[in-house]
Amino acid sequence: MVAIPSRHRSLALLSGVLLAQVMLLAVQIKKDSRGRLIRVWAVSAASPFERSGAWGFGKVRGVWNHYFALQTTSRENEALRVENDALKLTISQLQSRAAEADRLAAILNFRQAHTAAPMLGARVIAVSAGTASRTIEIDRGERDGVTKNMGVITPDGAVGKVIAVYRDTSQVLLLTDKEGGAGAMLVNTRTQGPVGGTGDPTIVMKYVATEEEVQVGEKIVTSGMDKIFPRDIPVGTVVEVKPGNPFKQIRVQPAARLDRLETVIVLLSQAPVDFPSNAETQTGAQNSGSAVPAAEKP
Repeated sequence: MVAIPSRHRSLALLSGVLLAQVMLLAVQIKKDSRGRLIRVWAVSAASPFERSGAWGFGKVRGVWNHYFALQTTSRENEALRVENDALKLTISQLQSRAAEADRLAAILNFRQAHTAAPMLGARVIAVSAGTASRTIEIDRGERDGVTKNMGVITPDGAVGKVIAVYRDTSQVLLLTDKEGGAGAMLVNTRTQGPVGGTGDPTIVMKYVATEEEVQVGEKIVTSGMDKIFPRDIPVGTVVEVKPGNPFKQIRVQPAARLDRLETVIVLLSQAPVDFPSNAETQTGAQNSGSAVPAAEKP
């Protein structure tokens, strides 16, 4: 065992005695209202460690709680996303059914308003995929009394004609097809000329002489001369007129939405079909004749 020098032993003893006296004084002396000095020292010495421990435990507890909270929130968000997608699909289906109901109601009302003209409602079940041909296929055929060259319309106007008939289906050539067309006339002047397709969304009116007056916005209706459509069915509206030699170049926007056909009407005969625009047609025809002076009216 190593012996401690007497000088060092004296210093250690002196230090111990001084420390004991200081501790005794700290126990006896009070520090204001906070208790004895020894308590103040002890609390001051322990406070940094307590604060550090509390801060560390708080951080760990916060991270842990946030982790589980984020896990729960993530699951809830996923459930809400799935529910939102399902609701969007339901809304889309309901809107589609409502639109279909409106279309069917329009067809039904149109048929009820024209009971004297035999006609048949049909659904479009296929559309030509290529740009070279513009045709549709409907769910009516020989069993329903459909025959070739019957006119097809919507409550908005002319659509095309039946070009092929099968047992349960038929094929319809649209006015916009390069081979499609119909006999037509201008409402204001009653000038006649066939309309035909060019493969574009619009159609053209042919063989109108250069000297004929044609205005942009003028209505065009069927003339009935093609033995397919009855007279005065809306065909379209003039959207462009250019001079030509010997015929004008007239571009027409079809009255029926030929790019959005879902339900159509097959005309089983050439019986007249009254459209709301027919009143304007008759007015235009009367105005195009010679005006009778007021003094000569009976």
